[in-house]
Amino acid sequence: MKQMFFSFSTIIILFACSSNTEPIISDNNTNISVSETKVEADNLKKAYFASGCFWCVEAVFESVEGVKEAVSGYSGGKEANPTYEDVGYGRTTHAEAVEVHYDPDVISYSTLLEVYYGSHDPTTVNGQRPDFGSQYRSMILCNNDEEFRLANDFKKKLDASGLYSNPVATEIVRFTKFWKAEDYHQNYERLNPNNSYVRNVSIPRLKRFKKKFPHLLKKNH
Repeated sequence: MKQMFFSFSTIIILFACSSNTEPIISDNNTNISVSETKVEADNLKKAYFASGCFWCVEAVFESVEGVKEAVSGYSGGKEANPTYEDVGYGRTTHAEAVEVHYDPDVISYSTLLEVYYGSHDPTTVNGQRPDFGSQYRSMILCNNDEEFRLANDFKKKLDASGLYSNPVATEIVRFTKFWKAEDYHQNYERLNPNNSYVRNVSIPRLKRFKKKFPHLLKKNH
C-alpha cells in the first residue's frame, strides 16, 4: 500500500494511486479487454508498460511525439475483470499498467523503451516511490518475439552500462490481456492538477522526464 512520506497534515489529504482516503469507484463495465478498445487509426500499434502509479506513466507517454494516447489499466495478472480496489489493495496478481497507442512511422518501439526506462527507477523491486507492492512493479509486456528481444537487449545493455549500482529489476513478460481502468483514472494527471498526489509525485516525475528528453516531446508540451 501507499508509503507516506509527507507531513501528517499532508497525509490526511493525500490522494494516491492506492490511498485508502480516495473514493473507490468500482464499475466492471469499464474493465474491458484490449480487444474491445477502439483505436482511431489503423496504422497505430499498441505497447504495454508498468512502472508504478499509472497516472504518472500515462502522463509521461502522452507527452511524447508519436504517441496518440495512453490508457490506464491493469495487466500482468491472472484474474479477470480486476478493479482498482482489488489491484490497489494487492488482492490480484496484476500491476497498474498503460496501453500506449503509437504511430510506428513517428516513433519506434526502441524509442518507447528509452522513454520507459528513462522515466522511472528500473532497479526498484516491486514499486516506485512512494508506492510499493507488486501492483507497482516495473514490467514490460511484449506483444511478439521482436518486442521481447528488444526489451531484453535494452535491459542487458543497461545492466552492463554501470549506470545503476543495483541490477535492473524490470520484468519482461509475454502480453496476454489488458483491462482498462475505471473511467475516472483516465488522463488523471491532466484533469486533476490540484490533487496532492499529482502535485507531489506525478507532476515532478513528468517534469524530470521532460527535462531529460526534450527532443522527444510533442510541440505543445
